[in-house]
Amino acid sequence: MKKGIIGKKIGMTQIFDDKGKVIPVTVLEAGPCVVTQKKTLENDGYEAVQVGFGDQKPQRVSKPLTGHFKKGDVAPKKTLRELRLEDISALNVGDLIKADTFEAGERVDVTGRSKGKGYAGVIKRWNFHRLKETHGSGPVARHGGSSGACSSPSRVWKGLKMAGHLGAETVTVQNLTVAKVDAENNLIAIKGAVPGPNGGIVIIRDSVKA
Repeated sequence: MKKGIIGKKIGMTQIFDDKGKVIPVTVLEAGPCVVTQKKTLENDGYEAVQVGFGDQKPQRVSKPLTGHFKKGDVAPKKTLRELRLEDISALNVGDLIKADTFEAGERVDVTGRSKGKGYAGVIKRWNFHRLKETHGSGPVARHGGSSGACSSPSRVWKGLKMAGHLGAETVTVQNLTVAKVDAENNLIAIKGAVPGPNGGIVIIRDSVKA
């Protein structure tokens, strides 16, 4: 990773390019993020920077974290993430990472927590087909059907697609395009959809495929 920033999903809208074409974009509040800790090869065995996003009230911060923020002489932050950058020599504790880290036209990967949808059936979760409702299929039109185990192997295989918990997992969407950057208001507009609900925390980093 060459560069990255923590952001918050605000919502989707549309903008127009120079030719008048409409572009669907997701607007993210990106930073400003402050470097709260710098990890080095000598002390930690690897190089990375810990960055914080969003102010937090001091009374809501645990004592260990309060000491951590005081050591770096930075204000308490609500969200902490670690970025393993290729080169951290230019960054020090207390430095700010702002939205202008990225430019319009750049390719990025966005990681977020997908929307949680609770306990879901096989049709919603795995796109199963429903059964016909004629000739005695009864009240099981949306069920998963037989699990397929008979005398051999006399068990259900691991990983079989069944009803269960859907969503609320870490998702990365790769190779998205930065449509617009508003450095004054700390906003980045990214073409297309981004994981998670409005208000969800995301990490924006340079694309590995670009």
